Formats: sequence, C-alpha cells, structure tokens
Amino acid sequence: MPKITFIGAGSTVFARNLLGDILSYPELAGSTISLHDIDPERLRTTQVVTERLAAGLGAHPTIEATLDRRAALAGADYTISMFQIAGYRPGTVVDFEIPKKYGLRQTIADTLGIGGIMRGLRTIPVFLDMCRDMEELCPDATLLQYVNPMAINTWAISRASSIKTVGLCHSVQGTATQLADDIGVPIDEISYLCAGINHMAFYLRFERNGEDLYPLIHQVLDEGRVPAWNRVRYEVFKRLGYFVTESSEHFSEYVPWFIKRDRPDLIERFNIPLDEYIRRCEVQLAGWEAVKDAIEAGPEFVVDPAGLEAKLRAAGASDWDVAWGINLATNFDAFKRSHEYGSQIIHSLETGQPRVIYGNLANHGLIDNLPAGCCVEVPCLVDRNGIQPTRIGSLPPHLAALMQTNINVQALTVEAALTGKREHIYHAAMLDPHTAAELDLDQIVALVDELIEAHGEWLPAYR
Repeated sequence: MPKITFIGAGSTVFARNLLGDILSYPELAGSTISLHDIDPERLRTTQVVTERLAAGLGAHPTIEATLDRRAALAGADYTISMFQIAGYRPGTVVDFEIPKKYGLRQTIADTLGIGGIMRGLRTIPVFLDMCRDMEELCPDATLLQYVNPMAINTWAISRASSIKTVGLCHSVQGTATQLADDIGVPIDEISYLCAGINHMAFYLRFERNGEDLYPLIHQVLDEGRVPAWNRVRYEVFKRLGYFVTESSEHFSEYVPWFIKRDRPDLIERFNIPLDEYIRRCEVQLAGWEAVKDAIEAGPEFVVDPAGLEAKLRAAGASDWDVAWGINLATNFDAFKRSHEYGSQIIHSLETGQPRVIYGNLANHGLIDNLPAGCCVEVPCLVDRNGIQPTRIGSLPPHLAALMQTNINVQALTVEAALTGKREHIYHAAMLDPHTAAELDLDQIVALVDELIEAHGEWLPAYR
C-alpha cells in the first residue's frame, strides 16, 4: 500500500474531500496517510476527520499526524500540496489592501495580477525547499500540486527540481458541468477537448455524440439566460468564440477589459464581485469554529443551524454560503465523491486502470504556439506508465495570444523567484494586463516596493 502525504493538511475541508475519495477505493483503503501542518490545532482536527472518514468507509489506513515535514515526506509515494503561505492574515489581506490604496481593485488575487505575483513569490521558496527534501527522502514520489498560483508554482518546480509533479485544478471539469446545466444536456453525455494554461484554458471541442454543442451555448446568450454570476465568461465567449474554464470573478482580473476604476458601470454590468476572496475568507473563518466543534465532537454533536447562520450572515455570507456551511456542519459524515483528480491519479498509477484527467505540466512539445517550458493545461492519460500528457498542436491564434499576456507575468515571476532579482518583480507587474491598465510605471514600482516591505520575512531578500 502506498504512503500518501498531505502537506498543508490543516486545510481540513479540502483534505476531507481528497481523503474520502482516496479511502473509498478498496485498493487504497489500507494506505499510510501522513498528515502534516504547521498549525497543531488544525492538524489535530484533520486527524480526527481522517479517523472518522476511515471508520465510515470501512477502511483501515495507517494514519500519521506530524508537525515535522521531513518525517511526513520520508518514504512517501505521493505528496499532495494544499497550503497557503502567510495565510489570510497577513498574506491575503496585504495583497488586497495595499493595491487598493493605489486604486487597483481585485476579486480573487491568487493566480495573476499583483496579488498572484506576490503569492507566487511567497510560495515558490517553500516549494523548492520541500522539493529538496523530497529529492533526499522520497525521490520517486509524485507531487500532486493543488496550490495557487498553479501555473507559476508548477513552472518553478519543473525548472528547479527533478521531482515528478502535476498541477491539479477543478476548473475544467467544473465548468463543463456548469455549461451542461446551462444548455440542459446531461454531463455524462458530453465529451470535450480543452487546452491552454491553468485558469485560461478553452474548450476546443464541446460535443454530444459528435454533435457540436457550441450552438446551444450561443442560445444561452441569444435568449438572455446567462447566469448573473457568469456574465464575464459569456462576454468573452461572444468575442472569442470559445468558452474559458475559470470563473468570471477570476477571469475578470486576468484581462484589462472589465475592472476599471473610472468605469463603475462595467463593474455593475458584468456583476464583478470586487474583494470577493476577502469576503469568502471572512465567511469561512466565521463559520469555522462551529464546524470544527461538530467535527471534533463526532456524529452525536447537534448543530444549531440558526446560530451558525447568524455567524455567517454577520460575516457577509450569501444564501449559498449559508446553505453550504450548514450542510457541511450537519452532514459531515455523509460521503460523496468529489470531482478532484487527485485520488483518480493515485488509483490509476497504483492499479493501472486507465483514466483521462486534466493536468498542468511543462510545455515540452504539447502546445506549439505557446513557449517551450511554460506550464500548460492539457488532457493526460494516467495508468501504470505514469501521467502522459496529450500533444495538442497549435491553439487558435487569438487564444494563444491572449494566454501569452498571462504567460509573460508567470515567466517573470518565476524568474524573480529563481534568480532573486528584484527587477523581474517590477517587470512582472509592468506586464500584468490588469495592473498595466490601471497604474503608470511610477505607481507600479512604488506598489511593488510597498508590498515587498509589507510582506517582510514572508519573502526572501531580493537584490
């Protein structure tokens, strides 16, 4: 049985989903599960979750929990990364509040933009240190990488380490399900081919039994049925002819067209949720204590839905947030397989059962009109032979050109992290589409300097 190590296991809800997926496979039910986090309280909670999941599924894993990362990595066959460096405070808050002083507003700030750049600079050194440990302690392990900024992190790892890695996201399969709902076609009847970069991949084909389903997606536009939360992506679809994978709130800050400080009409027209990630974090923190009590007390714990709802509402929770929080707290032991690829990859590598997943890997002959070595998202066959990416060839030229605007920022952020040159941080911010649309060069340099100072010891020294 394999040893599966979770780095950042204190992300309890996400860890629970992946753990349930893994332990539900009989072939993996006796695995060694090694949990690591730097927060002992959250680590203990995830250990309790793992024990409850295993009992509920009739699985008998060996469960370890340790604050020692090297101990968790020693002898691992698979490592799953799921951490956030500097956390909500100070990391996320700084990445939102300082740019806001310059008039630069963001929605999620974890993938691109000035927030994505700074998160990448905080995260890459930790990954490289971890990969050095893996090269010593588990050199043949596969790193399943779930940490944003996905493309930036995965690109840096592939350049600087020999560890096998694949970046994993749920935007491809998640958006496909959303589109299926929009057009009224069951998702299990749909096949698709998608390719590009993480959070900016496009469905090159979207079909049912060979029938092109794009005309049905056009009908959603023509008939005025676009969901209010998805207006940005449908606008991009109207202009480019292909549907992008990542959500509207994410995508709005990857391009220069939607978030403009002198155009509040655009914010309203496209329903763009500024500071959305800040709001989500506050909601999650507000509900965490009640959910944690329910987790640690066991199935006999009775959740007060009204009390939990009041906490969530006070933090600005939407109706969806409230429903999600109450469902999580009251149905924590109910297992339902998630749409994450992690467990499927491990199962296929262990058993040889072939599957197709979408993974983020270095572009070595996969997409011809994107730069060699950049991180691309493509379909991959997984079996005992490993994770085998599919060669796509050339993308439609306008899609490749749009992706290149994001790849420029990714490349320079990776360069800054690997060389320690401060000038490349400026260059990354100067070329970021949203930042460049809002700020002049002097403002960009001042913003970068202030962010570097504010993050302090969370960043290495740059020369």
